[in-house]
Amino acid sequence: MTHCFSTRRSAAWLLAVCSFLFATQALAAEVHVVSSGGFAEAYRRLAPEFERMTGNTLVTGWGPSMGDTANAIPNRLRRGEAIDVVIMVGSSLDKLAEQGKVKPDSMALLARSSIGMAVKAGAPKPDISNLEALKKTLLAAKSIAYSDSASGVYLENVLFPRLGIADALKGKAHMIPAEPVGQVVARGDAEIGFQQISELMPVPGITLVGALPAEAQHVTLFSAGVVAGTKEPEAAQSLIRFLSSRDAAGVIRATGLEAPDAVRH
Repeated sequence: MTHCFSTRRSAAWLLAVCSFLFATQALAAEVHVVSSGGFAEAYRRLAPEFERMTGNTLVTGWGPSMGDTANAIPNRLRRGEAIDVVIMVGSSLDKLAEQGKVKPDSMALLARSSIGMAVKAGAPKPDISNLEALKKTLLAAKSIAYSDSASGVYLENVLFPRLGIADALKGKAHMIPAEPVGQVVARGDAEIGFQQISELMPVPGITLVGALPAEAQHVTLFSAGVVAGTKEPEAAQSLIRFLSSRDAAGVIRATGLEAPDAVRH
């Protein structure tokens, strides 16, 4: 009699465990994310923890926040790619929200990012400690590379003209599409390169000279939003909550970004 009771209890326990595992598997979601490069390193470090905590799987792609390349996030959405969450420059995300492609009430600020300059590893580090020194370094450089996203657009359209050197840099300063600027500098195709510090730091073969001086600096906001029409709204929003939480702040700071308090964008 005891044996029969024990057997029934074991069977009931096994059934409960199987039911729980089945329910967990059924609830787990596959979240498709596309991130721009400025937040990429922080995302790579944080993604495994989110997957461990939630049981969800992240399927990740990369692309700039703007520009004409096929991988640019606005172009991906225009083609109708299956994307649940986008992580990108805040001003570009705002435009997507205005177009109805991203849910406005889902958006959150993740980090603030500054522009830095790099040279090939072992090369002398030019002086960029103030505006005049930066100008001299730019004029003296044989070749200059900068990104085709927010930092490069700022340099080309705002900073170089403001310094009065836009014409002098023509022919030697080039916007680099679809490739990290650090890689261009590392292989010697550009003497100096400019990009978000968080994008330069992970690249081997270069030396980060430092951030642009305050009077030349342009801080970029990186934000995330849930794509309109997502099939995984709850899982997508949970990822954004995690990335914008104080628990993620230490990792974000370690990758060269400034982590804001957990606030809505």
